[in-house]
Amino acid sequence: MKVVVSAMGESLSAEVSPIFGRCPTYVFVDTETMEFEAVPNPAMSAPGGAGIQAAQFVVSRGVQAALTGNVGPNAFNVLQAAGVQIYPVSAGTVQQAVEAYKGGQLHPVSGATSGLGGGMGMGRGMGGGVGRGMGRGMGMGAGPWGAPVMPPSTGARPSEEEISELKEMAQSLQEQLDQVLKRIEDLEKKE
Repeated sequence: MKVVVSAMGESLSAEVSPIFGRCPTYVFVDTETMEFEAVPNPAMSAPGGAGIQAAQFVVSRGVQAALTGNVGPNAFNVLQAAGVQIYPVSAGTVQQAVEAYKGGQLHPVSGATSGLGGGMGMGRGMGGGVGRGMGRGMGMGAGPWGAPVMPPSTGARPSEEEISELKEMAQSLQEQLDQVLKRIEDLEKKE
């Protein structure tokens, strides 16, 4: 079976990305042989619609499952329409995620895990949304309207790790902002 993992790097030892649509890399893995191909996300820098473009890209590669952090509603709908199951992964490496999937330790979601209508998100709690949905935000948590709440700096973490987490949070917020702006645009067209 072929799965895709949203990743921060280009190997099986790369960390899983907490976001789907704007992750740096997709690692496509054959679950039987563990052979893989790492491909840069062509939608990562898209000005809008990154989730949809990313989902269409991974669907075109013939995957049956996506192992990832937060998935917005638009990406979720594209993946669901193509029959691709989405399995939330909050931490670990690409290899650990695939092994957890193969071992039956991951369970598919039935809705988006970030953005409008998505609940409080999965992963490190960076996703968020207004409305219905399931969620297990962990780590940073969510404030009003599902906005991530920045943890206080303890000084105990290396600054590179904190910078990396803040960049991931900024990417997630940008994806959510893009979705909100698109929704506003859609609603204004209907008036």
